Amino acid sequence: QVQLVESGGGLVQAGGSLALSCTASGYTFSSGVMGWFRQAPGKEREFVAAVSASGASTDYADSVKGRFTISRDNAKNTVYLQMNSLKPDDTAVYYCRPGLQLRGPWFGGWGQGTQVTVSS
Repeated sequence: QVQLVESGGGLVQAGGSLALSCTASGYTFSSGVMGWFRQAPGKEREFVAAVSASGASTDYADSVKGRFTISRDNAKNTVYLQMNSLKPDDTAVYYCRPGLQLRGPWFGGWGQGTQVTVSS
């Protein structure tokens, strides 16, 4: 049973930074990809970033490339998303999810997410 707990969201001004964390349990964390997704009001949930099992490979959506950094600590069963130069369009609920490859398939369902709000 996969359990996912996201944290670190909050309110930040445009141009600011925020660091998200996701701690996973119930499976072998180190064996698979971890991804970050987000859902803004009135929009579909979208892919944000992913990191390979070892942390050696990453993938980013064009909208966040150069601003966000995904990383992981397998000893802590935790994946991180460092978000810099935040824009109001980054406002969304952010979710993590495990997968088999950098662009899926994804498994384990969704956690509760963490709200990120960027003010202008």
